[in-house]
Order: sequence, then structure tokens, then C-alpha cells
Amino acid sequence: STLNQSIEFNNIGFYYDKDHTILKNFSLSIPKGKTVALVGQSGSGKTTIANLLARFYDVSEGEVLIDGTNIKNLKLKEYRQLLGMVTQESVLFNDSVYNNILMGKPDATREEVIAAAKIANADSFISNLPEGYDSNIGDDGGKLSGGQKQRVSIARAVLKNPPIMILDEATSALDTESERFVQDALEKMMENRTSLVIAHRLSTIQKADWIVVMEKGDIVEQGTHHDLIVKRGVYHKLVELQNFD
Repeated sequence: STLNQSIEFNNIGFYYDKDHTILKNFSLSIPKGKTVALVGQSGSGKTTIANLLARFYDVSEGEVLIDGTNIKNLKLKEYRQLLGMVTQESVLFNDSVYNNILMGKPDATREEVIAAAKIANADSFISNLPEGYDSNIGDDGGKLSGGQKQRVSIARAVLKNPPIMILDEATSALDTESERFVQDALEKMMENRTSLVIAHRLSTIQKADWIVVMEKGDIVEQGTHHDLIVKRGVYHKLVELQNFD
């Protein structure tokens, strides 16, 4: 299965209990091939949107549609095949780098794994490991640095080559050099792909096709970078303060 038209969040509401609404009346359309960036302070609901799209939770109200089909009606396993995720917490296993990347597409060839690692700016550091791609990365990737772990999970997502990418590009844990490598890898991966990005960096946000500014579960502004700057509202202030989280 694939994505032919769009992802629609149709009047979404989400709460753990009625008194603590996290999202209300949230609607958003992500056309195929476009990148939508969610920005806003912590607690604004950005991560919840990503988790609802990934179906880690189901919506309390409204519906999430893929090409017009409610995702609750799709088999979870098949639906997840459509998605790639790169989050702050890379989920890595005590195994070789190679097998960690291979999880993205278990029947991939070695050439495909290496090609994915190259796109993720990971091939050079992997090649320098004691046993290259066959090096064990330790419990939870403990033998790798933060930036290296991120790039292994990006390589995995590139190998999977899903039609939809969900990205939390927080790189607070990275030094400037690995941040550049990771940033570049993410940009390469998002080209021509339908992406929902929780964006923390102005460079990513500016490149998005559409920007959604959130506060306490509501959309307060949305538009292109240019339009939102001209508007001189919430987004303009965030840019001036460089405060996207």
C-alpha cells in the first residue's frame, strides 16, 4: 500500500480524560510529497499529533484519514509499513550496526544497506568502526555517540523508504558537527516525501511547504515561512527569539 493523495486530520480531539484536553478541533491536510512542520512550545500538542499519526494512540474525536480512509480501519501492521519514524530516542538493539539498519527492510541486500548509510551520512563513521558494519553497537547503541545513533536510525528509515515520514528532529544532544551531518541526512531523506516534522531548527522550518504554529493544542497560525513572517504574529516572534521549543 502507498499514499496517493493526502493525509487528513479531520477535526481531531484527544484527551486522556475529559478535564485534560490535549488537542481540540485540530484539522490539517498534508498533500502527498509535501513537508509540514509543527512548531510551538513544549506542551503545545506537536508530539501528540505525531503519535496519533503513528497510531501509538487513537483519537478521542474526529478522524485521521489516509487517501480518505480512516486509519482505524487499516490493519495496524500494514499501516505502519507506510511510515518511517526518526525520533529523539533512537530505538537501537544490542546487535551489529548492519542488523540495526537492516530492520528497515529485512530482505535488503548489503549494497542497499550501505547505500542507505551513505544517504544518512553514516557510512564513513561505520567504516571506521573496528569491525565496520559488523561492529556491535552495545546495549541501546551505547557504544555510539548521540549523532551516530541518530544517523543509524535515519539509515534504517532511508532503507525502509516509506511514503510517509514522521520526524522529531530534536538534536539538542548533538554537537555542532554531528548536527550538521544529521541535518543534511534528514533533508536528503525528506526530499519528495510526505513528511510531518516536529521542527526545532529554523533551517528545517523554512524549507517546509507549510508551517503550523501550535499553542496548548490549538493551531494559532499557519502558512508559509514568508507569509507568517510578514504577518508579524506568534511565528515572527518565535523566529526573532529562535525559540521553537
